[in-house]
Amino acid sequence: MNRKAITAESAPDAIGPYSHAMRAGNILYLSGQIALDPSTMELVTDSFRKETKQVFANIRAVLEAAGASLKDVVKMTVYLTDLSNFDTVNAVMSETLQYPFPARVAVGVSALPRGASIEIETIAFLED
Repeated sequence: MNRKAITAESAPDAIGPYSHAMRAGNILYLSGQIALDPSTMELVTDSFRKETKQVFANIRAVLEAAGASLKDVVKMTVYLTDLSNFDTVNAVMSETLQYPFPARVAVGVSALPRGASIEIETIAFLED
């Protein structure tokens, strides 16, 4: 099976020893994205909604670097430091993604890198 590391120039730089994504066959595994603004590498903290929208913008950038789109996403894992933000995540997801929506799980965590409130890990399926 072929494995290929994906680097997205328009996504925030990786803040550790990992790739933006790895393609293994037809499956694309994206590293978790937080709301870092790619131009400043600062966390978007204006509001939880804006933070969530930035996470999706970063996911989109990584997908596009791999030749994919949000339509190719089959599974997302959402990590939240405050589960009361779950309704906002649902609202942004319904505005950003199209039916059929990917499978998803939301997990409450005590902390995320750089003080983020949300991180989303993504898996996409790519056609040949």
